[in-house]
Amino acid sequence: MEKELIINSTPTQVEIALMEDDKLVELHYQKTNENFTVGDIFLGRIKKLMPGLNAAFVDIGHKKDAFLHYTDLGPKLRSLIKYTNGAIGGSFKTHKLDNFQIEPEIIKTGKIDQVLAKRQQLLVQVLKEPISTKGPRLTCEITIPGRYMVLTPFNDVVAVSKKIANNEERKRLQVLIESIKPKNFGVIARTAAEGKKVADLHEELSHLVSKWEDIYSQLNNAKAPLKLLSELDKASSILRDLLNDEFSKIVVNDKQLYANIKSYLQSIAPSRVKILHPYKGGKPIFETFPVNRQIKSSFGKTATMASGAYLVIESTEAMHVIDVNSGHKMPSSDQAEAILNVNIEAADEIARQLRLRDIGGLIIIDFIDMKNNEHKRKLHAHLKDAMKKDRAQHTILPLSKFGLMQITRQRVRPEIKINTAEVCPTCEGTGKINASILIVEDIERDLKFILQSRPNSKFTLKVHPFIEAYLKKGFPNTQMKWFKKYYKWVRIKAIPNFHINQYKFFDGNDDEIRLN
Repeated sequence: MEKELIINSTPTQVEIALMEDDKLVELHYQKTNENFTVGDIFLGRIKKLMPGLNAAFVDIGHKKDAFLHYTDLGPKLRSLIKYTNGAIGGSFKTHKLDNFQIEPEIIKTGKIDQVLAKRQQLLVQVLKEPISTKGPRLTCEITIPGRYMVLTPFNDVVAVSKKIANNEERKRLQVLIESIKPKNFGVIARTAAEGKKVADLHEELSHLVSKWEDIYSQLNNAKAPLKLLSELDKASSILRDLLNDEFSKIVVNDKQLYANIKSYLQSIAPSRVKILHPYKGGKPIFETFPVNRQIKSSFGKTATMASGAYLVIESTEAMHVIDVNSGHKMPSSDQAEAILNVNIEAADEIARQLRLRDIGGLIIIDFIDMKNNEHKRKLHAHLKDAMKKDRAQHTILPLSKFGLMQITRQRVRPEIKINTAEVCPTCEGTGKINASILIVEDIERDLKFILQSRPNSKFTLKVHPFIEAYLKKGFPNTQMKWFKKYYKWVRIKAIPNFHINQYKFFDGNDDEIRLN
């Protein structure tokens, strides 16, 4: 599989398209004036405790107070509070946790007002972007991610990504990281750590610990709200999480962003810098690489597949519903096999649509009914396999007895909604057009005007193919009648993409003759 990252930078935002085998699978937007992103670490202040919700509202400098639920506090909350207060007050003289006394864990079933107090300052991390009317969601389980590892203060546990299947490699990483990690820091080995040498891992671990040191130094006499650590820009964070040998090209249309990404690539993967290219074309970058075309065809209520089958995607406040339709090309022979093939094609498209639109929450899929239990199992297994590339956490249940499949998918940012509908050029959104029977009279009226204003010039009338056929049909046809009436032969040319009531006059140089 070949992956390409196409990056379009504008004055107000950066648009990032991830392509897999020339198919658009992810679309990311980052506004240049945004004051936070998922992963940023803040010193926040508790504004309000809500015992009924078992949650708190926290001021991190956003226009809406951020939401912190008890379940997102993490078991090491008391250690985090102790460290935060000590760093602010100056009683801790180092960022290291070697001599730090870890506090007892909080219980899972506790109450928010038992562990937090109003106006208390607290170290928090953005877990989710604001969605709909909700503010950002926070967590107190602080993580500092790198390409190969994730650093977790106060944890002192080494974990290895489940995607690393080889037991020998898992043990190697476990032992290796145990030997180099600082005391009272936990480390999660990411999938990209597989096969890496101790020098690579030690270098990155030192870099992650230095970020923690930056947080410590800023906490001294700090007052909330205060941003302590910024996540990478969107393009760099995607590269950190996804960059592998399958990436064949990264194309950027902005010099500054190109330099930033080049610098980042040189630091994490110097051998891959050659895949980065500046875009120098005349057309917009999303037009040269068919991103806009795929956006137009992929968003909206329906999504059509190559076989003619299509999905209908509807969203409500509570859930998203996807209906699979076979279209008109279902073969009559071996219908059960044909239905399975349509459902499997739909499963691939659904996996792409969920990533592309970043649909989260509860998703219900109504596949075409199947009687064969083996086919049902095949479909379930195929969708699970198709969604392995999805970085969002998700759970897929087998088909229910009603033929419905349920998916829950992690919601981190608002669903991407792009309105691909365009205002009708004929009615201009009113839903009404001039009477079609009058089109020939309108054309002749404009023809008279042109003949009076430029009697000696040659010109061509361009119209919809139906109108061209009408003007040329019969004997004598309308074209001949005009010649007899005005002593001028009018060339008539059919333009297939004109709408039925559209017509234009062009002079001998093929320049449009504007009549208003």
